[in-house]
Amino acid sequence: MMPRIATPTAPARLLLVLVAALLVLVPGGPAWAHNALAEASPAKKATLEKSPAEVKLRFLQKLDPERTTITVSDADRQPVPASEPAVKGNTGTITLDDTLPNGVYTVAYQVVSTDGHTVKGSYEFTVADPSAAAAPSPSAAPSTAVAVASAAPIEEKAATEESSGTGTVVGLVIGIVVVLAGLAGFLYARRRKA
Repeated sequence: MMPRIATPTAPARLLLVLVAALLVLVPGGPAWAHNALAEASPAKKATLEKSPAEVKLRFLQKLDPERTTITVSDADRQPVPASEPAVKGNTGTITLDDTLPNGVYTVAYQVVSTDGHTVKGSYEFTVADPSAAAAPSPSAAPSTAVAVASAAPIEEKAATEESSGTGTVVGLVIGIVVVLAGLAGFLYARRRKA
């Protein structure tokens, strides 16, 4: 007589499927982690009484020096002469070639996340040195106001790109649900055997 081979019960099969699904999802976790700006100097919306010598941006993740861009432009969207970004770990720094005259400036950056996702953003700061003259501008004052106003949608777009935490929350919720379902299936199967 041949020994009888036990076949898995429905709860045991469900538990195996849930464990397999969990194992497939867990390695995908880091893909939800996009890089984001953690700290900036000069800070966002800062008003400085002296021109900065450099712009330093610290991110949540390590930067790829080959794929990091940091630029500064004036209110007329003209680039300010600066060095190439120096990257050390999760910090990128550019040195400004000249002293900035009074005015509004935009810092724009583009970095690549660990998962390969490109993250772009920008923010403004103002130089208001009481001993310096205002920035020479080839355009009239009303045009400068238009340029500053048109920069606002860029900041809103950058804010939405940076707030990619929704994917992380969804991933955590799915992971918790899978673990709880697996635990429930295990307990159900154990109780039925007893």
